[in-house]
Amino acid sequence: MEGIADMGGTSGWGPARPPRADEPVFAEPWQGRAAALTILATRVSGRNVDAFRHAQERLDRVAYLDEGYFGRWLNAAELMLTEGAILAPGEIDARARDLRGEHVENPPVSVPESARPDAGPSTAAIAAWRSSPGSLRTIDVAPAFAVGQRVRAKNISPPGHTRLPGYVRGHAGVVEVVQPAAVFPDTHAHFLGENPQHVYSVRFDSHELWGEGADSFAVTVELFESYLETTS
Repeated sequence: MEGIADMGGTSGWGPARPPRADEPVFAEPWQGRAAALTILATRVSGRNVDAFRHAQERLDRVAYLDEGYFGRWLNAAELMLTEGAILAPGEIDARARDLRGEHVENPPVSVPESARPDAGPSTAAIAAWRSSPGSLRTIDVAPAFAVGQRVRAKNISPPGHTRLPGYVRGHAGVVEVVQPAAVFPDTHAHFLGENPQHVYSVRFDSHELWGEGADSFAVTVELFESYLETTS
């Protein structure tokens, strides 16, 4: 989907700043707590890492950009808990106001989880996710592409979650590494099966992506096999 998260390669954001060697994992204590709360919310709601990423993609501009990286995590956690009928819409705001002394009652969760079309995974899917050995898988199918082969990222626009960046769609690059097979995010995020497939590190020239006026450099992107096609 073309969500706010797919901003890679777009102009207006300034240069990327490489991290300092002594940069802490969390710049402020609340960020570590936000990360822990998000992991807990993902588990409690029965979501997986791809569903969490899809929750971030569906945030509005303020929730995604204005509150920073870990603020975005918290907003996605609230969305997952709300869609799973664990929290009522507006319940977090009501609790915050109550803590400020406004004596606001929590809104009720009016729709039972079993009746919600967007409630998320089944009990079986939750159990499978909790016992899942990470994202890497072993498959019996040989890789469709080889190191050094020129490939093209398909010019497609999947309707839901995807890890195919918009700025590489329709552009050609060269396979640098054939990575291990992994769970396919596009289906995993929606609990439509793992559908594991090979992953490739594909090197793109900057001029191929952004034209002759771009600075000269290369971008390497990890792409799933179904995102790619052969090119002459």
